[in-house]
This record gives sequence, structure tokens and C-alpha cells, in this order.
Amino acid sequence: MSAGPAPAPAAGQELRAGLDSLRRRVTSGDVGSLPVILGLVLIWAVFQYLNPNFLSPRNLTNLTVQIADIGIVSVGIVLVLLLGEIDLSVGSVYGLGSAVMAVLSVKQGWPTAPAIGAGILTGTAIGTFHGFFFTRFRIPSFVVTLAGLLTWFGAQLHVLGETGTINLTDPTITQLAGNFFSPTVGWILAVAVVAVLGVDVIIRRRRRANAGLPSIGLLGEVVKFVVIAAVIVGATAILASDRGVPMALLILLGFIIGFDIITTRTRFGRHIFAVGGNAEAARRAGISVNSIRIAVFALSGTMAAIGGIMGASRLLAVNYSSGTGDILLNAIAAAVIGGTSLFGGRGTVWSALTGALVIGSINNGLALLSAASDVKFMVTGGVLLAAVTIDAVARQGRQRAGV
Repeated sequence: MSAGPAPAPAAGQELRAGLDSLRRRVTSGDVGSLPVILGLVLIWAVFQYLNPNFLSPRNLTNLTVQIADIGIVSVGIVLVLLLGEIDLSVGSVYGLGSAVMAVLSVKQGWPTAPAIGAGILTGTAIGTFHGFFFTRFRIPSFVVTLAGLLTWFGAQLHVLGETGTINLTDPTITQLAGNFFSPTVGWILAVAVVAVLGVDVIIRRRRRANAGLPSIGLLGEVVKFVVIAAVIVGATAILASDRGVPMALLILLGFIIGFDIITTRTRFGRHIFAVGGNAEAARRAGISVNSIRIAVFALSGTMAAIGGIMGASRLLAVNYSSGTGDILLNAIAAAVIGGTSLFGGRGTVWSALTGALVIGSINNGLALLSAASDVKFMVTGGVLLAAVTIDAVARQGRQRAGV
């Protein structure tokens, strides 16, 4: 009895299914973080060509420290953008939160933890106020937070008083951005993270199987895991060859991972996406839209204040210009460039990291080339426009595809 034709290998079927899924996503405009990753690779290649020191371990380590404060602020901006709103006050809250912390620590002699806590709670209170005002009086968030931008900058000047500049010497505060863990600690953390990611893949597949849901292609999961593990190992090796793993980077990654879990695996996170996708439908589904909005703006203010404290730690001082300049621009640009939609309901907290890397790489690379500030702003503006264009085109593609 002759055997029938051999079935196609499972790996081949999964590969074809994965390619078909990718084609459908690209056709419908759902390209995810692919554009920003390709853009980051291009930016790094260009700057490395123009200055061979750009991809050196020392410069890449400096880059991770430089983006920590903007990345943290951008996490809060991502949450607000997921609602389809905007927060223009984060620069002023950044400055005021750091000013409160510095005055209490240096001038009033408060212990470090209460001083930092007071600075963070300042941001929380401001964000809660913005959210309440926005929801209670139905004033556009653009207007409320624009007023906040002016008001809280004035409050920052008042808090600092005539001193103007306060130098930070408390080692606990200065080490937030100035401390580096040994290569051994870095490798232990890297191995632990890779192990957790591997276990997470197994648990998710088992849960889907137990729930009777169709399983995601194993080949795609394995490829994704291998790529992420390679990035973690490569980054650890680069940082270990210089001064070690910066505490600032670990703080940033801690917030990103934490908020990624909140937004993707909790009811609160699902409600954020629901409100951002369609507030009226969310209200009819029983979601407290106003509570979600107030909570998100409170988180945005909190993250802005934390970013300000991290920035003060890196610069070892707080002054009248803290939180001014391009802080607001870079925080919003990082979220948008990273792939969070301006139209609400689509995005990921990880876009704060990828977007901050793009913004930070541009600033860092142009600084190595001794480029003028006007060039930096024009290049950043061009990249932001390209990101917004990609977002708009992707949205049109989703509408055509009925997604």
C-alpha cells in the first residue's frame, strides 16, 4: 500500500501564515513599530558614518542616560495620547516638581525620600487638577494644559525665588542618574529578563490553549523572542564594556515595563484604550470615562515630575530654565515618533523608549558633529512630521480595511 503525499512541514505552514499576516497588516496600515525601528537604524548608520565615535560604548552609554528623563515624561504622554487628548503642561510640571524637591532638600533640609516624594506628589496633584477641570467643565485638554504650562512655570519661578539656581549635592539624588551597576549585575539582570520573557511566552500560549483560543504561530513567537533576547544581550555587552548599566536606564525601563503591564493586562489599561477608541461606546459599556481621564492626567503629571527629578539629578542642579526649552517638544515628539497614534486608542508604552531613542540619537549625533541648534530643531521637526504622516496614512489604511 503506497503512502500518500507527505504533509507540508509545520514550520513551512507557520512561515506562510506569518507572511500572510504581515502582508495583511501592512496593507491595512498596521505597521506597528517597524518604521521607527528602521528609522533608528538609519539614523545610527548615518551618524556612525559621519562620526565613528557615535556607536562607541561610551557614547551609547551616555545616550541611555540622556534619554531617561524625556523617556519617563513621554510614558505619561503616551497614556494621554491613548485617550486622544494632549498634555502641554508636562514641561512646566517637570520644572516645578524638580524645583519643589530641590528647595525642600537643600533649603529646608528635608530628608531625601520626603523631598523627592513631595516633588512627585506635586506633579500628581497638578495632573489630577487638569483632569478634573477638563472633565468637569468640558474644556478641551489643549486649552486646560496650555493654561497649566504658563501657570506652573510661574509657580516654578516663585518656588525657586531669588536664588535662581539650586545645586544638588545629596548623593541619593545625584546617583539617580549618576550611578552605574557593575557588568556582573548587568549580566544577571539580562539573564533574568530573558528567562522571564521565555516563561511569559510559554504561559501565554498555555492560557490561550486552555481558553480554547487559536494559538499564535510558534515560529513567530520564537523569532520575536530570539530578536528581543539578542537586543538585550547586545545592549548589556555594550554597556558592560564601558561603565556598566546606568541606574537611569533601569529606572526608565522599570516604568515602561510596569505601565506596559498595566495597559495590556489590566482592566484599567483596557478601559484607557476603550475610551480613546470611542468614548461614547465606552460610556455605554459602563466604563467611568471621567474617572479614567482624571486618572490618566494624574499619571501624566506624576511622570512629568519624576522626569524632572531625573533631569535635575543628571544636571546636578535646578534653575529657572528647568523644564523649558525643548522638553515639552521632545516628550510629545518621542511618543508620536515611537508610534502612538494622535487619534487615540492605538499605541504602546514602548513607543516612549523607541521615540526617545530617536530624539536622543538625533540630539546626541548632531552634538558630536558640532551642529548648530537650528539644524537640530529642523531635523527633529522633519522626523516628527514624517512620523505623523505615517500615523495618518496608517489610519486611512485601517479605515479602508474596515479595522
